Amino acid sequence: MSLADAAARTEGGGAKLSQIITDTISRTHLVRDTAAGKITEIQKITGALRMLALNALIESARAGDHGRGFSVVAAEVREIATKVEAISERLRAELATQIDDLGNATASMADAAVGGRMVDLALNAIEIIDRNLYERTCDVRWWATDSAIVDCAAGASDEACAHASKRLGVILNAYTVYLDLWLCDQDGRVIANGRPERYKVRGLDVSHEPWFERAAALTSGDDYTAADISICGSLNNAQVATYAASVRQGGESRGRPLGVLAVHFDWTSQARTVVKGARLDAEEWEKTTVMIVDAKRRIIASSDDNHSLNDTLSLDMNGRGSGHYIAADQSTVAFHATPGYETYKGLGWYGVIKRRA
Repeated sequence: MSLADAAARTEGGGAKLSQIITDTISRTHLVRDTAAGKITEIQKITGALRMLALNALIESARAGDHGRGFSVVAAEVREIATKVEAISERLRAELATQIDDLGNATASMADAAVGGRMVDLALNAIEIIDRNLYERTCDVRWWATDSAIVDCAAGASDEACAHASKRLGVILNAYTVYLDLWLCDQDGRVIANGRPERYKVRGLDVSHEPWFERAAALTSGDDYTAADISICGSLNNAQVATYAASVRQGGESRGRPLGVLAVHFDWTSQARTVVKGARLDAEEWEKTTVMIVDAKRRIIASSDDNHSLNDTLSLDMNGRGSGHYIAADQSTVAFHATPGYETYKGLGWYGVIKRRA
């Protein structure tokens, strides 16, 4: 299964989370504004009561003894109005503090929720990668036992090499995620490949390649080696993920080593499908970048297509395998380390989601 298929099958969740959080914060602001408006109305009424009480006191004073009882009532009304105004002012201050606290708590919850969702998206991206690269490790170990491959490695006659090349071509026709498959002898010389008409690599010396050196040192046909993403000049400077296993006598896992089979995974097109396939809506995509970085923090895949293998990303992980934080530019960065899949332990890669402020 290709990375494109895996990405298409993966279900996302919480696509409307940002909208829900925005609505919650907006409603909190609306409650604050409504409360402030009502308190202002109360204070206007108490102000009018105080003015009426003052006018009543003035008139009662003019009335002399006949207005003395009314002046007592007017004084009580003014005192009550003053108390109500004081209560409303305290209410305004307390509500403002409590609503601000609620707003801050909502914002913190929003940051946590958005950050958590971004971590999930980062995990999803790296998990899709892991599952597919696990399949690559299965492929190379299986095909290394193919009789045509074993026979060619045992005796690299022109006929055997032609037959092995034809067999590798049949495999490539069925597995479109590979650029080419190379069969190498024990000395690191390519003796057959699946697309000889496209890639003229027969006779190429790859003994210096890290993947060959590690594969030649494997002690069993059940083992494999995985190389970091690299640019392969012999494959038209394509970015590849190379997996290799030893070819052994009789196709037996403990048989005498005869050579090495290497499969070159078409990294660029497959990885791009994953980073561009994150479950984000159009508004989120405008400010979000999805990346895969390797153990050296090289950006080996990015949804914005603006990075080369020479670009690196600084992650503030603090020893964590996953998490999120606010970067110096106020963007939110979420990351998750490769969890591995089955017997594939991963290469220390990370899924990374960066959302601009």
